[in-house]
This record gives sequence, structure tokens and C-alpha cells, in this order.
Amino acid sequence: MTSTGPPEAARKKHAALVEDVNTHRHRYYALDRPIVSDEEYDRLEAELRDLEARYPDLVTADSPTQSVGGERSEMFEPVTHLERMYSLDNAFSSEELDAWAARVTHSLGSLPPLLCELKVDGLAVDLVYRNGTLRSLATRGDGVTGEDVTYNVRYLPDIPRQLDGGADLPVPSLLEVRGEVFFPVEVFEHINAQLVESGRTPFANPRNTAAGTLRQRVDRREIELTQARSSLAAAGDSPKAERLAAKVARLTAERDRAAEQIGGLRLVVHGIGAREGYQPERQSSSYVALAAWGLPTSPRVVVHESLAGIREYIEHYGEHRHDVEHEIDGVVVKVDEISLQDELGATSRAPRWAIAYKYPAEVVTTVLRDIQVNVGRTGRVTPFGVMVPVTVAGSTVQMATLHNAHEVERKGVLIGDTVFLRKAGDVIPEIIGPVVESRDGSERAFVMPTTCPECGTALAPEKEGDADIRCPNTRSCPAQLRERLFHVAGRGAFDVEGLGYKAAMALLSCGLVTDEGDLFALTAEDLSRCAFFTRAPDPHEEGTPLSANAELLLRQLDLARTRPLWRVLVALSIRHVGPTAAQALARTFGSLDAIRSATVDELAAVDGVGPVIAEALAEWFAVEWHVSIVDRWRTSGVSLADEAGGVPDLPQTLSGMSVVVTGTLTGFTREEAQAAVTARGGKAAGSVSKKTAYVVVGENAGSKAAKAEELGVPVLDEEAFRLLLAGGPDAVA
Repeated sequence: MTSTGPPEAARKKHAALVEDVNTHRHRYYALDRPIVSDEEYDRLEAELRDLEARYPDLVTADSPTQSVGGERSEMFEPVTHLERMYSLDNAFSSEELDAWAARVTHSLGSLPPLLCELKVDGLAVDLVYRNGTLRSLATRGDGVTGEDVTYNVRYLPDIPRQLDGGADLPVPSLLEVRGEVFFPVEVFEHINAQLVESGRTPFANPRNTAAGTLRQRVDRREIELTQARSSLAAAGDSPKAERLAAKVARLTAERDRAAEQIGGLRLVVHGIGAREGYQPERQSSSYVALAAWGLPTSPRVVVHESLAGIREYIEHYGEHRHDVEHEIDGVVVKVDEISLQDELGATSRAPRWAIAYKYPAEVVTTVLRDIQVNVGRTGRVTPFGVMVPVTVAGSTVQMATLHNAHEVERKGVLIGDTVFLRKAGDVIPEIIGPVVESRDGSERAFVMPTTCPECGTALAPEKEGDADIRCPNTRSCPAQLRERLFHVAGRGAFDVEGLGYKAAMALLSCGLVTDEGDLFALTAEDLSRCAFFTRAPDPHEEGTPLSANAELLLRQLDLARTRPLWRVLVALSIRHVGPTAAQALARTFGSLDAIRSATVDELAAVDGVGPVIAEALAEWFAVEWHVSIVDRWRTSGVSLADEAGGVPDLPQTLSGMSVVVTGTLTGFTREEAQAAVTARGGKAAGSVSKKTAYVVVGENAGSKAAKAEELGVPVLDEEAFRLLLAGGPDAVA
């Protein structure tokens, strides 16, 4: 019987997917301006592969599945690679990794040693050395032909012009090296910040940033500059000399900016193509040789004998991907032995001896459905984006802060935009900027409300020049009341378990409190009048029984009455007064009454306080209903004074030292760790600099650990941190 081929629906779907994938490839590789996230592109390509697997007749030579992803721009001179550069097949789960390992095992009879390395989110490049001298630097392009970018080599600090060899490891007569050009995280963030500030779409990922930067034609700017200087010299004192001088200044600035940006690029090499005079037995030994010749290799390459070791490596860097100086989007696994690589061979686009395990995306695209506002505990009105739910960094995100109206305008986002969304580790989701190319004209600008959405009060900046606007109805705005009650119970304040957001709303809606001043006067009888705090009665019980949460709340409030003074200060929601300033004030004055009686100058003189916080304290205590909160807490038995400011008489082991705490510690909350530093005379800083004495690193520490290593600042784990607190620098020397 004759086959009728794929159904018409499958053909139409295939045609649409081919068009989509090719369009996105072009935007990604040629224009460096993607309009979908890497994750969305991977999904489309996977869908195309699945369709072709079901209907092989759909596969043609020009299908995207049969070629490497890149393409060569006509703007650059072509370079034909000596050996073809391939893409990598992807695995998005342990099951897909196991399936690849099973295919390798089936082909070879057993699973050979496997090399693991990080998958750098950068631009693939090809370097050719002849007799140790660099002859060309090219992009991958379509895998066969790339773009010549050799003209920028002199600005790239990591690329040696000449390789150095020795008698035991001479430089080959021909060496084709594959690598990845990338931007360190800090440089990438700086470039994106500049783009956003100038009203342009930020780069979606470091790879596009690196690609756009590497292709800049500084040589052409030099030619223009030389011509402009000649014209200026010839102009003498003529009227056009001033205009030419301005042109020379502009071109000089452009050239210097481009050269500086290119100079921020880094390189890591991860493979060898064509070679003469060198034949490595293993991928890992080739890395040793490349490093010996002066090329930058990764220090994080390992070889494992089993798949279990591979999984551990993948899991480790899945948890610590932000400890690395550059962005990574996965781990590359390769058969280590070169002869076995040759035996396994390649498909038309990817080697069978390697696979890329991809981590969940941290930059995705989604649609910004609306921009709404939230009113905080100090009255600050904050816009936030409401988006089509999207999975990013392993969690589903639907909302992200936009800080203030100026930030919305600066980022250039419109309601209805497709936007880039970032969430790194446990960081709050952030809208990076719009995908301008996706607009269809239906988008609309956000208009900041002029009245409070909760109480209707007219909004205004607290002081002239403030970027934020606030609801001035601080005493009775429902939103501010809810947020302040919730804040009182926070871990940095009274740490009251049982007083969550819903409980705070119930206390207000049932009329059990008018503000936070009534909180410590609550009784079991009060709570029994609110359904939220009760449970269904037992036939043998009298009255309305309290829920377990209500009983917990009463016990916790009783314990909270004896919290140290600094926690009381934090709980009062005084602008700018966080744990660090509160601890300094408590240590200096010892009681809330003493703080209230102090002059602005006396408050400002406290180390870690300063004039801004001092003014905020004075202004807060000048409000009658604020003082009423303090008086009601006093009446309800809350301790408003303690010895030595509530801080034990501890040795000042960290006197004058700046200590940064980053990541999650097991024995301290972030606030407790910072409090421990300040209690011993140190400064709990928020950023790493050359003046930082130590950086304490917990789980998911992020880029601060890498910054510390870069600056040579000592990095401590939690155990060493405890030693530092107890004995100072000598204890961890």
C-alpha cells in the first residue's frame, strides 16, 4: 500500500515552526536582538524535532534541525573554519541525560569517563594559530563559515597573539581553538543599566551583549577619526573648524567607549579543531596543553567515571551558578577520550559524544498585562507589573516590582508589552525592559494614580525632589495599617509567629485593633470575637474555642514583650531605621525615652546613624499618635529599655571592620548575622569593596562571593564566621 505521507495539519504546523525557528535564529545570531527567551526558543525547536521524528518525510536539507543555529552577516568578511563547528544537543531533565548516556553506552559497549564543564552564556568563537602566531579570530556563524573579527584582537586581553611552548610540549604548527567570549556578570549588568538609562532595549542575555560588542568596528572609527583630524588641521581658523573639532571629540569618545567595552570581554577555550603536530588522547589533556601554551581554560573542568558524579556536578552548579564570575545556562558533558569521540561521530548539526544539560532559564519573556500600585507601611506608593504567569529560575512568577513612576518611564515599558523578566536565585523578580520589536500598537502607557487606591487620599511626594509619592494618610489608610501590623511581626522586629498577613487583615477587619498600638493588649476574649481566630466548638466545651493559631499568637505576643530595644525600634516603622541603625541607637542610648529626648545632633553623632536617620527619628516622635503607640505598648508591658542597648557586653573583636554577609546561613538570619557584627563593633555592609575586611558566604551567595575573590577579600563560611565573632581576625588567620 502506498503511504500518503504526513497529514496536512502536520505539514502546516511544520511550516509554521520552521518559519518561527528561523526568524528567532536570525534575530538571535545575526541581529543580537532576540524577542523570545532562550527557554521559549528551545521549546519551539524541541517541538519541531518531535514533529519531524513522527513524520520523517517533513525533514529537508534546509530544515533548522539539520543545521547549526548561527548565520553569517553580510557586513563582515567571511572566514571558513578549518573544521566544522557544531551546536550541542540539549537535555532538560535527568531522564534526557540518562537517555543520552544510554545511547553512548549502547554504541561503545560501556559508559566511558565523562568530562564536565560549565556552559558559558557567551559567543562561540574560532581562533587559528600557525606556528604559534594568531592568524584569525572568527565567530561560529553557521558552523562552516563565520565572521572575521580579527580586527578587535588588540583590545581583547585574554587572547594571546603568540603561544608559548616548551621542549616537553611544543606549540603545534597548526592549531584551531574553539572557545567562548563572554562578559563577566558585573560588566554585563553595567552595560544593561546604561542601555536602560538611555531608553534603549537591554540585552536579554550576556551572549547577545558579547556578540554585539565583539562585532564593533573600532578600526573603522579610527579611519573616520584620522580623516576628521586631517580635515580639522586643514581648516585652520576657518568657520568650520569649531564644527570639525566637535566631530573629532565625538569620534574620539566613541572610539574610546567601544575599545573600553571590548576590553571588558573575556575568553575561555573548550576545544580543539584542526591541528598539525599535536594529537591529544583526551579532551582533558588537551585543556592542560592549551593552558600551558597561554590560552585561558576553565578551572572548573572535572572528569567523572560514573553518571552519579555527573549528576552531583550538575546539582552543585545548579545551586551555585551565581558564584561563577560569568553567566552559565547549563553544564556540558563530553566523552573524554578523543578516539571514542571519533567513533561516536556527529549528526548534521551536533556531536553524538557531547550534550548540554540546560538549567531553568533566569531571563524569560512574558506579557505585561497591567501595572498596578501597592501602598506600603510608610505610605510609599510602588508600581508593580502584573504579568502572564511564567516559570523563571524554577518558580512561577506573576508579579514584579517597578519601584516608582520614574523607573517605569526610565525602563520604557508599556502595558501590553512583551517584557524581559529576570529572577536570579532568590532575588525578587525584576522587569528588565520591553521587547520593543514585539509591539503592535495596542500597548498603552502607565499613568500613576493621583489618589490612594485604598483610602482615596491625594498622593504627593513627602519632600520636594523625592522620586517616590506617598499616601499622607499614615494613621488610618487601610493598606498602611495592614503592612505595619505585618511588619511588627517580622523576624527583624518582634518576630511574632502567628501574626501573618491574613491574621493582620483579620485583626483590622474584626475591629480588634485600630493600629499596632493595640496589639499587645489583645486577650483571648478579644480573639474569640473574630471567626478567623476560632475553631468549631466541641459539644463538651463552653464558649467559642480559639484556634491553635490564636493560642500561638497570644503566647508569642507575651514573649515579644521582652524583646531587646533595637527590635522595638525596628517595629515602629520609622523611615530609614533598619536593624543596623536600631542596634547602634540602642547601644548608645539604652532606652526609647532617651532616644526620644535626644537632639538631632546627638542622634546624628551615633556611628551608623547620621543626619538623615536622625531627622526621621525626630519627625516621627513629633507626631502625637506615634507617641500614643509607644505609650500603649508601655502600658501593655512591652520593655522599652534594656542594659547596654540590649546588646550583651561583648568583646569588640570587629572594631572598625566592614563585614558583608551574603547567602543563607543555617544558624543566623541575615539580620541576626548583621546584628552579631555590629554588636562586636563592626560595620555590616551591603556591598563588597577593597575596604571590606571579610565576606561571609552562605548558600546561594550570588555575585558578592565572586567579587570578594576578585578583590582578594577573605571569604569565610559559617563556621569561620563564628570563630571571627569570638576571636576576631587572629582566630581566622
